Amino acid sequence: MPIHVRANKGDFAKYCLLPGNPDRAKYVAEKFFDNPKLVTEYRRMFGYTGTYKGIPVSVQTTGMGCPSAAIITEELIMLGVKNFIRIGTCGAIGKGLKLIDLIIATGSVPIDGTTKSLFEGDPFAPVASFPIVHAAVHESEKLGIKYHTGLIATSDLFYGPDPEIGEGAEKWAKRGVLAFEMEASILFSIAVRAGVNAGCLLTVSDIVSERTRAEDSEIAKGVDNMTKVALETIYQLETMGK
Repeated sequence: MPIHVRANKGDFAKYCLLPGNPDRAKYVAEKFFDNPKLVTEYRRMFGYTGTYKGIPVSVQTTGMGCPSAAIITEELIMLGVKNFIRIGTCGAIGKGLKLIDLIIATGSVPIDGTTKSLFEGDPFAPVASFPIVHAAVHESEKLGIKYHTGLIATSDLFYGPDPEIGEGAEKWAKRGVLAFEMEASILFSIAVRAGVNAGCLLTVSDIVSERTRAEDSEIAKGVDNMTKVALETIYQLETMGK
């Protein structure tokens, strides 16, 4: 049984949203789920299960960074989760992105240490599951929510050296990367090894080159839009039998 996600099989639905922030997990469950139930709170890694449009769905905190997210993802798979959607925030570096825009990641450059360790340093390309990407694009358009699709990068550092903020961001932007975040590459990697689905939706909270950050109230609006897309994506996955 899992060591860190203190729960039993049956406590989690086969669909699970993954925010990093425990308060966001609580917020999502209470605002968007019908009949949410707290199923785990060990180490303040809150997990809830409820329903959305009659479909059982869960939300589980991952914490910050790939090592924590790897533990949580592995243990949720032990508990029977088959479809993961990370819902988080990011620092945008791509052209044309604005604060609180939505990014639907198609893959993540693994510049973190955890993914490299998982594959013993071998080259690997962590990508999102196509059914999730396809459904998220469709639902964003249906809801009228502005979105971008493409490559993101997963980093271990939030506060990096100043040269990395400028030159490093420009380098990755030229390579087609839209934004930096801290968990997606390991999620995609563990999911594909286990034969389950994983996707990642991100709200732009920061513009890296401008060193600007959205107000908390604006981020909350972006998170609400992102969560609606994620839940409608789950609804579509259910109709496809995923």
